[in-house]
Amino acid sequence: MTVLRTSLRNFVAHKGRMLLSGVAVVLSVAFVCGTLVFTDTMNTTFDRLFSETAADVTVSSKDAGNDEMPDTGKPATVPASLLGELEGVDGVASVSGSAYSMSVTVVDEDNKNMGSTTGAPTIASNWSETDERSMEVSSGRLPRGAGEVVVDADTAEKHGLKLGDELRTIAATGDFRAEIVGVATFRSTNPGATVVYFDTETVQTKLLGDGDAYTSVAVTAAEGVSDDELKRNVVAALGAGEYKVQTQEEYAAESQDDIGGFLDVIKYALLGFAGIAVLVGIFLIVNTFSMLVAQRTREIGLMRAIGSSRRQVNRSVLVEALLLGVLGSVLGVGAGVGLAVGLMELMGLAGMNLSTDDLTVKWTTPVVGVVLGVLVTVLAAYLPARRAGKVSPMAALRDDGLPAAGSRVGRVRAGVGLVLTLAGAGALAVAAGSDEASGGSLFLALGVLLTLVGFVLIGPLLAGVLVRALGAVVLRVFGPVGRMAERNALRNPRRTGATGAALMIGLALVASLSVVGASLVASASDELDRSVGADFILQSDVGQPVVPEVAERLRSVEGIEHVTEYRGLEAALTVPGGGSVKEWVTAASPTYAQDLRVETVAGELSAAYERDAMSVPEDFAEEHGLEVGDEVKVDFERGGTATLTVNAITAADTSVDQGAMYLSIATAERYVPEDRMPLNMMMFAKAEEGQEDAAYAALKEELEPFPQYKVRNQADYKQVLEDQVGQLLNMVYGLLALAIVVAVLGVVNTLALSVVERTREIGLMRAIGLSRRQLRRMIRLESVVIALFGALLGLGLGMGWGVAAQRLLALEGLKVLEIPWPTIATVFVGAAVVGLVAALVPAFRAGRMNVLNAIATE
Repeated sequence: MTVLRTSLRNFVAHKGRMLLSGVAVVLSVAFVCGTLVFTDTMNTTFDRLFSETAADVTVSSKDAGNDEMPDTGKPATVPASLLGELEGVDGVASVSGSAYSMSVTVVDEDNKNMGSTTGAPTIASNWSETDERSMEVSSGRLPRGAGEVVVDADTAEKHGLKLGDELRTIAATGDFRAEIVGVATFRSTNPGATVVYFDTETVQTKLLGDGDAYTSVAVTAAEGVSDDELKRNVVAALGAGEYKVQTQEEYAAESQDDIGGFLDVIKYALLGFAGIAVLVGIFLIVNTFSMLVAQRTREIGLMRAIGSSRRQVNRSVLVEALLLGVLGSVLGVGAGVGLAVGLMELMGLAGMNLSTDDLTVKWTTPVVGVVLGVLVTVLAAYLPARRAGKVSPMAALRDDGLPAAGSRVGRVRAGVGLVLTLAGAGALAVAAGSDEASGGSLFLALGVLLTLVGFVLIGPLLAGVLVRALGAVVLRVFGPVGRMAERNALRNPRRTGATGAALMIGLALVASLSVVGASLVASASDELDRSVGADFILQSDVGQPVVPEVAERLRSVEGIEHVTEYRGLEAALTVPGGGSVKEWVTAASPTYAQDLRVETVAGELSAAYERDAMSVPEDFAEEHGLEVGDEVKVDFERGGTATLTVNAITAADTSVDQGAMYLSIATAERYVPEDRMPLNMMMFAKAEEGQEDAAYAALKEELEPFPQYKVRNQADYKQVLEDQVGQLLNMVYGLLALAIVVAVLGVVNTLALSVVERTREIGLMRAIGLSRRQLRRMIRLESVVIALFGALLGLGLGMGWGVAAQRLLALEGLKVLEIPWPTIATVFVGAAVVGLVAALVPAFRAGRMNVLNAIATE
C-alpha cells in the first residue's frame, strides 16, 4: 500500500507534466478504437441491408454475381416461366420476379449523373415483394407504366429531385426518359447506392432486352417451413446445378463477401496508421518518465535512504505509468467512438451514408483499447523505472541528476545501432538490385525495419553531429542566444535523439511515399509517351462498359482517322502438353497495334490480328514452350472453341497491358455469339494529321449527353493520373498527421519538462541580464533545431526507403526515379514552423518565471 500511496501522490503532484503523455495515449487508443467501431458499423450497415433485401430463397442464373465474367451490359437472367414452376413446389407461400440492372446510368434534365461518386452502384429495378421489406413509398406512388419512375429519397435529397422531374436512363439496349412519380425511403441505412424503380415491363424490355425474363426469383416460405428446407425442395424441383439457389443467409453472406475485401483494406490500413501513432507515442512516454525520474533524483534517493528497495522504487514508477495508461485508455475509448462518428459524417459528405442508428461498439473494442493503452504505457516506462531503481541513497546528498548511463552503455548502444543501420542499408541495396519482386519485397521490409531501429539507437550519436551542423547554419546568426539554444539541445543527446526520432518516423513515411508517388507519375507519363500512339482514350471512371450508342457516335466524329475497339473475354487455353489454363484475352481492332506500341520478341504484333491468330506474352510462351506458328486451343467462356495460331510473342518489358494476349475482334466474333459478346471496356481514337484540336472538341461535344464517359487526350490522362496519385498521397498524409501530432506533443513535452528541470539555471540567466524576450527566443530556437534534426533524419531515411522501393518496383514498370524536391523542401521548412509552434507554451511559461523564486529552487 505504501508504494501505491506514493505512486498516487507523485501522479497527482506531476499531473501537469504527464498531461501531454496522456494525450498521446488518448490519441493512439482513440485511433485504434475509432477504426474498429467505424468498420464494425459499416459491416452492421451492410449486413442489415443485405438481410432485408434478400428473400427466404433466391433463384438466379448460374452466372449471376460472377464479377469475373465480361460485361455485356445486360445481367444474366432466368425465364419468366420459372415462376410457374416454383409456385407448385412444397413449402412455397409466394413467388415474385425481380428484374434489375446495375449497368445503367441515370441523368437529370441538366445531364448530371445521379450515380454515387464512391463506387456504389446505380440500380434500376422493378418493384417486387422483396422491395416492400426494405423500402417504403414516402411520397407519390409506384410507377404504373412506361415513362414513370420512382427514385430513392437519399438520391432525391442529394440532387434536389422532386415529383414531376424527368430522368434519362442510359443502358446498353438504348436510353429512355421517365417522369418521377414517387420517392421511396429505405427502411434501413442506404450506404450510398442510387436506386430507381420502373414498372416490370419497362425493366424487362429496355434493360434486360427480354420481355419474358427476370434477373432472379424471390421465393417466400410457407409458415413453419425453414429456409434450408425450402431450398432443398426448390433444388429437387429444378434440378441441381441448373440455377443458383440461395437461402437468405447465403445470399447475405455472398453479398457481404463482395465488399468484405474492401472493408478489410480500410480496417487494416487505418490500424496501420494507428500503430505508427502508438510507436511515436512510446518515444513521448519514455522521454516523459526519463525526465520525471531525473528531476526526482533527490526524492528517490531519500526513499532509498529510509529503506525503500530498488523493487519498490521500480514498482512505484510503473504504477504511475499504469495509472496514466488506464486513465488515457478509458478516455481514448470514448474519444474513439466520437472519432468513428466523425468518420461516418465524413463518409456521408463523400456520398456513403452511414447512420448512427447502426453504431456498433463490440465488447472487444474497449478491451482492446484499454489493454493496448496500458500495455504500451507500462512497457514504455519500464526502462526509466529500472533507472530509477538504480538510484543510490547517496543521490539524496547531491543535486546533479541521475547518474549517467555510463560511456560503456552509450558505446554499446551506438555500436548496435550502427550494425543494424548498416545491415538495413545492405538489405535495402539487395532489394533495389533484386530480380524478383516477391523476394525483393522481403528484403525491402527488413531494410526498412532495421534502418528505422538503427537510426533510433544512433539518434544520440547523430544528434551530436547534426545539431552542431544545424546550429552553424541556423542558430549562429542569433548570437549568444542561438549558441545557448544549441548547447541546450546538445546537453542531453539521448533526450534530443528520442524527441527527434518520434518526428523522424512520420516524416520518413511521408518522404518515402512522396518518392514512390512522384516516380509512379513520372514512370506512367514516360510509358504513355513511349507506348501510346492513340490521340484520345474513351472510358468510364467507374468501370462501366461503353454502350453501343456511344461507340457509334465515336465513329461518326469528323477528323478521326480510325477508332479502336477493346474488349476482354475469359477463355481456357489448352497449351502443348495438354494442360489447360484460364486467361483473359483481349479482342481489339487491328489498329490497336498502332495505338499501343508493344515490342515483340518474335513475330509482328499486327499479325496477331489476322484471322484465327493471336499473340501471347513472353513469360507465358516460355512457361508453356510456345513459339510463333504453334497452335493453341481456345475455349471461350461464353462461346465456342477455336484453334488459333500464335503469330506474335510480346516482350515482357512493358507496363501498359503487361501480360495481355491479343486477337482481333473479327476472330472473337466468329466464336462468341453477338448477344454474349462483351461491350468495349474502353475505346481509342486517332485524329487525322493536323486535326487533333478540332477532333478533340468534336468528341467532347458529341459525347456530352453521356456524362459517365470521359474523352481524354494524353495530356488529360497524365493529369488525371497525377491527380489520383496526389489524392491518395494527401489521404495518407492526413492519416500520418496523427503520428506527427503526437511527435509534436513530444517536442512540447520535452521542452516543458526541460524548462522545469532548468528552473534555477533560467533564474540565474535572468539575474545576470537575459531578457524575457531573449529567453523565449532561446527556447524557440532549441525547439526549432530539435524539429529540424528530426526532419533531417526522417527525410534522409525516407528518401532511402523510397529509392529502394522504386528500384524494386521497376520490375513492375515503375522505371523512372523522381525525387519530389519541392515536397521535401516544404516538409523541411514545415518542420521549422512546427518547432516554433511547439515552443510557444513552454517559452511563454519560462518567460513568466519569478527570478528570485527560480534561483531559490533546489
